[in-house]
Amino acid sequence: MARSRNKVPAHARHKKIIKAAKGYRGRRKNTFRTAHDAVWKAGQYAYVGRKVKKRTFRSLWIQRINAAVREHDEGMTYSRFIGGLSKAGIEMDRKVMSDLAIREPEAFGALVEKAKAALA
Repeated sequence: MARSRNKVPAHARHKKIIKAAKGYRGRRKNTFRTAHDAVWKAGQYAYVGRKVKKRTFRSLWIQRINAAVREHDEGMTYSRFIGGLSKAGIEMDRKVMSDLAIREPEAFGALVEKAKAALA
């Protein structure tokens, strides 16, 4: 009986890795062993990057809210604003508040006034 070989599935696996490494520089794009390492590492970076993106956007929203709060009321800071909103019982996520500060400054100004009233 002839010896069984794994040629077709192995070639398919190699082809999949080489395709994923398309656009890489040097031997990383066409040599299976180095391409495999590069694709594996890229996957690790992508996984971490998806987590970091959430932190980065939250930081951006906080910066935008802080700037808008200071624009509406000179003495108010971001942390006092958030504290005032929680005392007033207003629950709104930072993404929405940031968008409100950019697109609807009057509505955001009303939020600042409610937070200020709750702190007083």
